[in-house]
Amino acid sequence: MTGSRRLCDVAVGAAVVVRSVAPGEAGQGRRLEDLGVIAGTIVRVERRAPMGDPTIYEVRNARLAMRKADAALVQVEAWLEVPTAEAGGGGHVAL
Repeated sequence: MTGSRRLCDVAVGAAVVVRSVAPGEAGQGRRLEDLGVIAGTIVRVERRAPMGDPTIYEVRNARLAMRKADAALVQVEAWLEVPTAEAGGGGHVAL
């Protein structure tokens, strides 16, 4: 994945970093920020409902069910994990 895209377009199993959250029509963006979806946060796509909506995301060690319309407000970029030498290859650092 290159560049910025919407969270709702990210494949199940992928991890991304939040770049921005749009305000939305009824303050949905603020609600997402209150739940921890803020710039710099790593989000993992856990699973998607059979009809594609809602989707379960892991955010800051919590799981959030988010409708596609809400996830469309979140702009994300790819997140790259690299093993760290200090952790003997067991730790990771975001680039």
